Amino acid sequence: MKHCYLLLTLLLGSTAARAQSPAAPADTISPWKTKFKGALNISEALLSDNWKGGGVSFLGLNGLLNTQANYRRDRHSWDNQADLLFAFAHNKGQGYRKNQDRLFLDTKYGYGISGDWDMFFSLNLLSQFARGYEYGKDASGNEQARLVSSWFAPAFVTAAYGFEYHPATFFKVRLAPFAPRITFVNRPERFLGTVGAEPYGVRPPREVRREWLAAQVLAEFDKDIMQNVNLKARYLLFANYQELRWRSIDHRLELAVTAKVNRYINVAVTGIGLYDRDQDAHIQASQALSLGFLYTFQNYEDKKQP
Repeated sequence: MKHCYLLLTLLLGSTAARAQSPAAPADTISPWKTKFKGALNISEALLSDNWKGGGVSFLGLNGLLNTQANYRRDRHSWDNQADLLFAFAHNKGQGYRKNQDRLFLDTKYGYGISGDWDMFFSLNLLSQFARGYEYGKDASGNEQARLVSSWFAPAFVTAAYGFEYHPATFFKVRLAPFAPRITFVNRPERFLGTVGAEPYGVRPPREVRREWLAAQVLAEFDKDIMQNVNLKARYLLFANYQELRWRSIDHRLELAVTAKVNRYINVAVTGIGLYDRDQDAHIQASQALSLGFLYTFQNYEDKKQP
């Protein structure tokens, strides 16, 4: 799996990089727009041992980090984004359990062909940080945990070529008729009893699946829909031309609504909907509500939209 870690290192480097442009007069506007958002949310309940109302004590932690560095000069643009999310809960009597985990890195070069359209090439990575388990009970009624995911298991690396439509600063959609994807599953034999005979589409003992003929659609929306309330959404579609049937198309929708109580305190509702037949025949969904600390910074002002 050395090639997996090399890919991750290259993507992280491109996201954090900030190119140096030739010297310019001090009164010119920087071609770089940078943005940072970090949140840490904690939930907790403590019940005494003789509490008759029922329930268990728990501690939950939710961490979010989103950083962007976007360059635009004349017809050329280079956009980079890292979007990280991790959340877990520790329930009394049950121990640590992960409930949300996302690692998304994206870099894109674009060349403007009109005011609202670019030709582009992009490279992105979608994976998770920690092991994930499916919880159930055995024949004796005892609770058991079964491993269903782990670091780079799965990880999806997609290179996309196509056109991007960006009519407003808060909305853009990429249409890529050619988007080859590589799926990595580190040690897939670990998931044979839980994810199927070909975990995430990878047939053991192989750890890689290549889909050269495919298409991708990526749409993003990020806007304050009312005062101190932000809606962020990302929709990702992937279709393999060799298996082009409605039920074989992958869909992933991520939503986050964040309301600022004051400068540093926020309430957030996040949700993910996922359909991938290589993982499960049904739609998967997750949702979380959290209250905690939020810090944002950007070196530019958003243009007002009509």
